[in-house]
Amino acid sequence: MSFLVVIPARYSSTRLPGKPLRDIAGHTMIERVYRQAQASDAERVIVATDDQRIADVVTGFGGEVCMTSADHPSGTDRLQEVAGKLQLAPEQIVVNVQGDEPLIPPSVINQVAANLAGNSEAGVSTLCEPIETTADFANPNIVKVVGNHTGMALYFSRAPIPWPRDHAIEQGGLRDALPEQLKPMRHIGIYGYRVEQLNRFVTWPAAPLETIECLEQLRFMWQGVGIHVAEACAAVPGGVDTPEDLQRVIDELERQQ
Repeated sequence: MSFLVVIPARYSSTRLPGKPLRDIAGHTMIERVYRQAQASDAERVIVATDDQRIADVVTGFGGEVCMTSADHPSGTDRLQEVAGKLQLAPEQIVVNVQGDEPLIPPSVINQVAANLAGNSEAGVSTLCEPIETTADFANPNIVKVVGNHTGMALYFSRAPIPWPRDHAIEQGGLRDALPEQLKPMRHIGIYGYRVEQLNRFVTWPAAPLETIECLEQLRFMWQGVGIHVAEACAAVPGGVDTPEDLQRVIDELERQQ
């Protein structure tokens, strides 16, 4: 199985400006993500950015950079530009690793690539993990996914799905614990793509469901492209969106060391 990793990295961030270049225990965030991806079985790891500051840092630690347009509406569009510039074959698998996940396990990168390679009916692959609390189940910032028995996604939503009707209470919430038979899953934002699907994605208009939920993977589903989803083989720590997240990662690395 052959695959590449592309790490989209933008400098601007409302809650954490300059996020890819923030220091995490002596190394920038983008270098830590890059090194995690390098530890996977990927043949090649590329940072896709529109910012020269990020490009200079990546080349400075020996990484590969592909400069991309500043006008992309999504990370998927940025990946497609990279695939086009590299003239990747339609069947080539590209794994999108978020540039703000410095603790992502290399094993899950391998997993998402292998799942796509092993499922010809899927054009995209991704991962999930169990949701354990009612607060996370109700949180719209935590995307939920429901799949079928063959491992294909049925839907992604910011709403709590599947909804346990008989456990609802008058405020629309749940009892203190999730019902035993309910096994909600949180979507993990790592994707494997076949290049041919990336090329199609950029030609499609935003889907109505995508616009409502603000979830670009729904564009693939709207167009009938199957998305394979499996439970991650290793715990995936959350990404870095806030100063508090950054400190959490620093503390974890210091604990490991």
